[in-house]
Amino acid sequence: MLKIEARGHESVFWRYASPLLALLLTGMTAALIFTAMGRPPLLTVYTFLVAPLLQQDGMQALVVKAAPLIMMGVGLSLAYRANVWNIGTDGQFIVGAICGGGVALAFPDAPALIVYPAMMVAGILGGMANGGLVAWLRIRFNANEILTSLMFAYIAQYLLVYLVVGPWRDPMGFGFPQSAMFSDSTLAPRLIEDSNVHIGILLAPLIAVGLWFMLEKSLLGFQFRVLGQATRAARFAGFRENRLVWIAMLISGGLAGLAGMLEVTGTLGQLTTTLSPGYGFTAIIVAFMGRLNPLGAIPAGLLLALTYLGGDAAQINLGLPNAVTSIFQGILLFYLLGSDYLLHHRVVWRPLPSGAAP
Repeated sequence: MLKIEARGHESVFWRYASPLLALLLTGMTAALIFTAMGRPPLLTVYTFLVAPLLQQDGMQALVVKAAPLIMMGVGLSLAYRANVWNIGTDGQFIVGAICGGGVALAFPDAPALIVYPAMMVAGILGGMANGGLVAWLRIRFNANEILTSLMFAYIAQYLLVYLVVGPWRDPMGFGFPQSAMFSDSTLAPRLIEDSNVHIGILLAPLIAVGLWFMLEKSLLGFQFRVLGQATRAARFAGFRENRLVWIAMLISGGLAGLAGMLEVTGTLGQLTTTLSPGYGFTAIIVAFMGRLNPLGAIPAGLLLALTYLGGDAAQINLGLPNAVTSIFQGILLFYLLGSDYLLHHRVVWRPLPSGAAP
C-alpha cells in the first residue's frame, strides 16, 4: 500500500529548484484552464507572463508593482522563520497608508523635506501598531496570530472605507469614495521624471539586504532561526520567546505599513477604498516563493508583480475575467506548498504483511 514517510534529510538542490518546478506546473495547469475557457493556451500564457514586459514602460510598471510585495515578503520571511504566522499584512498595509495619508492631508503645504519623512514614520508606526496588537494578544492571551491578524485586516479595510466615505471624503470628488489628491510636497520622490518610478523601488532591495544580513549574520537572527526550527531548544537556551515574537511582528507590520504609505504616495496619490488589490495576501506567496529568505523575496516579488500586470493584459486583450490573477496565484501557492511537503516527505509503496487485510 502507499504510505507517506519522512525523508530524514532535505535536498539542497530541490529546496531552491522546487519554486521553479512549481512555476512550471502552474503554467501547465493554467494552460489547461485557459483551454477549457476557449482561449489559445500558448497565446494566453504568453499574454500573461511575457507580453507585459514588452510593452512601453513595462519594466517600470513591473518594479513599481513589485516594491510593496518585496517589502512585505521580506517582513513575512523573517516572521515565518521565527514561527510567527502573520497573515494580516494586508491590514497593516492599509493602516500604514491611512497613517501616512492622514499626515499628507493634514499638512498639504508643509515642506517636502519635513512632511515626507514624517509620513514615512507615521506609516511605519501604523503598521507596527497593528502588528504589535497581534503580538500582544498572542503573548497575553495565547490568541492565535493567524486568526487575529486576519481579523484586523478586515477591520483596517472597514476603517479605510469609513474615512474615505466620511470625514476624509474629497468635497470636490463628486461623491466618489476617495480622499482629496495629495499635494506635490507629500508625494513620493520620483527617480524618473514624469513617471511612477518612486523611491520605494530602491528601498525594497535595500531592506531585503539589510534583513538578510540581520537574519543570517547576527545573534538576533540566529535566535529567530532557532525559535522557528526548535522552539523547546530556544527556550532551553534562554532565548526570550515573547521578545522575539514582538520583534518579528513589529518588523513585519512596520514594513507592511511602509509599503502601504509608499503605495498611496508613489502610485495612487490619494486614499481610495481599493488601494490594496490583496498585496498582503500575495506577499505570503512571495515569502514562500523566496524560500523564506529576504534576498529570495526580490525575484519572487518581481514574479508575483508580473502576475498582476499579466492579469490586466489578459483582461484587456483576451477578455478573461478579473479573477484570473487570483487563480494563477492560488495555483502557484498550491504547488509551492506541495513541493515543500515533498521536500520533507516521500510517497512509498509498502507491501502488506502476509495475511493482512487490504
